[in-house]
Amino acid sequence: MVTLYINPECPFCIKTVEVAKEVGVPLTVKDVHDPEVSAELLRLGGKIQMPYMTDDATATSMYESDDIMAYLHANYGKEPVG
Repeated sequence: MVTLYINPECPFCIKTVEVAKEVGVPLTVKDVHDPEVSAELLRLGGKIQMPYMTDDATATSMYESDDIMAYLHANYGKEPVG
């Protein structure tokens, strides 16, 4: 399962969620406005920064929207042409 920790107002987070949907990744989205989710993010990643992704299938976790989107394309879809 791929989980994305996001701030729904963050354009980088929104774009990352859109890319996940485009490549067909089954996705759990967690909103860091929830204090429990924010605490979970801090425990997992060590800082409050979004987006943050965890992928249980590959035991991968990472920050940075560009890195997450590249990972999703490489592991679940194809890189767009152009």
